[in-house]
Amino acid sequence: MPHLSLYRKYRSQTFGDLIGQDHVVRTLQNSIASGRIAHAYLFTGPRGTGKTSSARLFAKALVCEKGPLAEPCNECDLCVAVTIGNCMDVYEMDAASESGVDQVREAIVDVAEYKPTTARYKIFIIDEVHDLSGKAFDALLKTIEEPPSHVVFILATTEYNKVPPTIRSRCQKFEFHRGTLSDLTKRLEYVVAEEHAEAEPAALAAIARMADGAYRDALTLLEQALVTADGPITLKHVYDQLGLIPEELVDGLLTAMKECEPQNIMRLTEEAWRLGRDPRSVLESMEYRLGDLTRAAYGVDLGTTDATREASLHEAAARIGKDTLLALRASIAEAHKSIRDVSLPRLWLEAELIRIARQFTAPVAVAPQPRAEKASDRPKPAEAVVAPTAAKPAPEAKTQAVASVAETESTGNPELDAARQLWAKALAELPETAPISFKLNGSKVARAKGTDWEVQMLRTMDAEWMTEKPQRHGHIVSILKKLSGQEYRVTYSANKNGEAHRQPEAVELPAEGQRLEQLAKDILGAS
Repeated sequence: MPHLSLYRKYRSQTFGDLIGQDHVVRTLQNSIASGRIAHAYLFTGPRGTGKTSSARLFAKALVCEKGPLAEPCNECDLCVAVTIGNCMDVYEMDAASESGVDQVREAIVDVAEYKPTTARYKIFIIDEVHDLSGKAFDALLKTIEEPPSHVVFILATTEYNKVPPTIRSRCQKFEFHRGTLSDLTKRLEYVVAEEHAEAEPAALAAIARMADGAYRDALTLLEQALVTADGPITLKHVYDQLGLIPEELVDGLLTAMKECEPQNIMRLTEEAWRLGRDPRSVLESMEYRLGDLTRAAYGVDLGTTDATREASLHEAAARIGKDTLLALRASIAEAHKSIRDVSLPRLWLEAELIRIARQFTAPVAVAPQPRAEKASDRPKPAEAVVAPTAAKPAPEAKTQAVASVAETESTGNPELDAARQLWAKALAELPETAPISFKLNGSKVARAKGTDWEVQMLRTMDAEWMTEKPQRHGHIVSILKKLSGQEYRVTYSANKNGEAHRQPEAVELPAEGQRLEQLAKDILGAS
């Protein structure tokens, strides 16, 4: 007897055997019991959740010789024929491989006109219906809109949005849900028992998590584990089969990252590398584990019956902390996006994990080292600078701009000195690499009268640049307001020498012409 894959061997043959889709089963059975059978149904949902199995079950219930029945008998010739796939009145079509308009006309439109051969209905099951071409949908539309009374359409799709609205509006829609971790685990336990095999509960729980809600994927992974396992299926065997790393190693990496321990991060990464795991496997293992730990930290049902594993999850989640778990999940997900461009995977993984770990280190404040005071550092009595009353004290030696003002000689005008001191503080708040910092480099307050200032810049083009866009001027004004609490009105000027404007002194021009003749007469006494 040829071997059948587990997902085919254990395909649901009754509605009672269909797990996790109670809302669909209840509605279909009610429609059969009441005799309100629609002419078109649309089953939509993720892959491996039972859409095609439900379509065959529904078809079996409609054509059963004892029915229509809410639960097919699975004994009559028609039920058996549907089960093994050779019922003449139940047509199955895979739109992924038969998407053309000619195929739709030949297999559906032309056939739908004829009455069933042996069954009560002629049923068309179209899997992955979203793959039909536009012309094929057009050819199908008229038949779906007004089909003969003996025709029932059951369409299945994983991409509901790709089905044209003209088709969707003529079908009864049923949404299939992903299987819960508990439902998947129970199904796996049932199959393991039927196959007379043994498996650790933790191993089955790991397979259920990796299946991501798809029953077919879970059975495929289980079958692979049964084939490759030498004896009972263990958690370690499942991790090796899936290419993941053990949870203890993942927990060690997460703890080392939280504590920012580069030495341990590199050691554990080397251990994962020796197990033959690539960076993608390591990051995926961390993402799966972080998902479980986050659910444990926030009290979400873990869907496991293993008390030891549940206690371990809660202990690890409490040790790492909720905020750290969320931050790690976001960072690992970002790292997973860039893995395709990596040329040195091992070195990249070490560097990436260390980089992520550094965000959890608290910055340490380092006190400035005292320096020997020089005589030139002591301000002279006449050079004292008066600070503005509304401004906050300047941070000690924050930037070169602040330090340069402290060392500038007093102008003798306390108001101007205070303005220059505040201006230097404002410049210190600007990013060093920002264009505005370069433009304002060397500028100073040339005139200050209350909150009206004239700022002198080294070049005319810099003064013009500051006034080109209001946001540039507004940015520096907002910094001044933040520092002093006052609104300032600032204008900009320029001097080629970088000094304040002065009134030019009157210079007498050389004498010439009539003025020279008059001067000569006055000096020589000539008439």
